[in-house]
Amino acid sequence: MNCTLCHSSNTVVYTQLPTEQYFQCSDCSLIFQDPETYLDNVEEKARYETHENNPEDQGYRKFLSRVVDPLLERINKDDLGLDFGCGPGPTISVMLGEKGITVDNYDLYFMPETELVENKYDFITSTEVFEHFYKPGEEFEKVWSLLKPGGLLGVMTVFYPDSVEKFHSWWYKNDPTHVCFFSPEAFEFIAQKYGAKLEIIGDQVIFLRKE
Repeated sequence: MNCTLCHSSNTVVYTQLPTEQYFQCSDCSLIFQDPETYLDNVEEKARYETHENNPEDQGYRKFLSRVVDPLLERINKDDLGLDFGCGPGPTISVMLGEKGITVDNYDLYFMPETELVENKYDFITSTEVFEHFYKPGEEFEKVWSLLKPGGLLGVMTVFYPDSVEKFHSWWYKNDPTHVCFFSPEAFEFIAQKYGAKLEIIGDQVIFLRKE
């Protein structure tokens, strides 16, 4: 089984659960679900349509502030941003818009305007998106190509726990659309591959600066 992030064949079975099998890459440390058990596009979109996140939800705003607040310390007011994977209720664009910062929205299912992903951006946010990537290597390449030199990518995704036993009871894997899981080492691998400056804040906020 080849890794879905780095495409290495140096992978091992991480664990077998009743309905899913997970592999771990020995090169980049990604844990990923067997692609044979992925939802199809119709099932995946239907799952996303049950999400009720929107800009009026103060709890959701507080959650997103984990990446928005440190992002504001690292960008300029005249920068142009993109929220990649904004979902059906774009919120980061609203939060940053209130600060006078322009952010385009893109989502494969809900805002697939192709002209947005033909621009080059000063910064990109991608919150609770990376764990959904069926082909994270290709998807990261796409996101990275949209950043200007010197641009900043802000990611939110929860790092997987430090043992198989903890993984078995880990809530984050229970969402059927969550199919790949990262660690700090996985982002270190990405940063090294792309020559990016890496900064990790806590256990779920990652910044990558394009050199």
